[in-house]
Amino acid sequence: MTDLAGTVLIIDDEKHLADSFAEALKRVGCETTVATNGKDGLQALERRKIDLILTDLVMGPLDGMDVLAAARRISPDSEVVFITGHGTVKNAVRAMQAGAFSYLLKPIDLDELRAIAKEALEKVRLKQDNRELRRQLDKHFSYEGIIGNNSRMVDIVETLRHVAPTSATVLIYGESGTGKELVARAIHNNSPRKNRAFVALNCAALSEGILESELFGHEKGAFTGADSQRKGRFEYADHGTLFLDEIGDLPTATQVKLLRVIEQREILRVGSNSPISVDVRLLAATNRNLEKLVEEKIFREDLYFRLKVVTMSLPPLRERHEDIPLLIDTFVQEMSKTHGREIKEVTPEVRNILMHQEWPGNVRQLKNCIESMVVLTRDDILDTDDLPHDLAPVAPHRASVGLDPGMTIKDAERRLITNTLEATNGNRAEASKMLGIGERTLYRKLKEYNLE
Repeated sequence: MTDLAGTVLIIDDEKHLADSFAEALKRVGCETTVATNGKDGLQALERRKIDLILTDLVMGPLDGMDVLAAARRISPDSEVVFITGHGTVKNAVRAMQAGAFSYLLKPIDLDELRAIAKEALEKVRLKQDNRELRRQLDKHFSYEGIIGNNSRMVDIVETLRHVAPTSATVLIYGESGTGKELVARAIHNNSPRKNRAFVALNCAALSEGILESELFGHEKGAFTGADSQRKGRFEYADHGTLFLDEIGDLPTATQVKLLRVIEQREILRVGSNSPISVDVRLLAATNRNLEKLVEEKIFREDLYFRLKVVTMSLPPLRERHEDIPLLIDTFVQEMSKTHGREIKEVTPEVRNILMHQEWPGNVRQLKNCIESMVVLTRDDILDTDDLPHDLAPVAPHRASVGLDPGMTIKDAERRLITNTLEATNGNRAEASKMLGIGERTLYRKLKEYNLE
């Protein structure tokens, strides 16, 4: 087993047992503290940060349940594992229902002890990593919509941190639904212009004539229906930020006029010869390949180079599947609050199905899916009967298992466990949820199939 990183508090009134547990965990890299009663254990917990508490269930005068209750108050991030005998298994199960991570039966197998400690410490580390990521997002972007632990998303957050305070033009690539406008708003919200307007316009949604009026405004009588003077988006965004989505669909004539605005920092309303000075930070996004459009003479090369001072490419959701569990939990919480619902659980079967979709609509599609489930569910648990009808079944996952004729059930189970662990990057807690089994059961099967 690889070295463990974490602090472990061991509370057991049999000191020789506590010392042996401490020695076993020290050998794999843990920092350990030993206490021989609940009172001393809680004092140790108040003195230093503890990641994992390993406590005997039956002690006096403070027993393991007292330790669990106090730990939830003193150190809510700490995980608690109980040591118990066969006669008190029911109490240990009740303790897990109250928030304990797991329990170990006496006599303790030291390999099982280290395996359970590894899983518990991984859970603590994941919570801490997610909190740190969220803290960084809150600190640098003041916008919580950018969610993900995927390495590409982390790099994007780091790029945003450097780009946001500048006035640089940013070109954002990404498929529909990947969050291009979300990123643009994050840039604006952390720029010196954050107290001025953020104005967005979809260039693909309007005809050429209407688009130019929307961008630059028009004078009264400039065209049929122009009954009054009208400001355009550039004027509304003055001293703020203008976000042009789907800029690859910009008509050629409008590209020329946009280039002039960028270079001269002034606009001409449709039907006017009097330039108006504007100070606007320009952000642009597209799901098309602008370099190819330049080669095909569809997009102006000079405008392309003006836009790509900084470029960012947002990955589709199918390339960041490891972020789906975090996104699910975030959207369930958000939609529950929005619609006044209280969702207590998303079943492992649903998580498994959502994890193995291709999501052509990306994060937007996943969010809409979760919102639909939260609104339509008849109870407080999101199960398979709450899934939208057009959502594909979990066939992609079954296919990935690779069931072959003549394969034994044990071989199939072994392959399923292996593939699920690969899909969760080795996260046993998440894998056990997807498989619909307990973590202890998963641990026993890993030992049985020599997958440790």
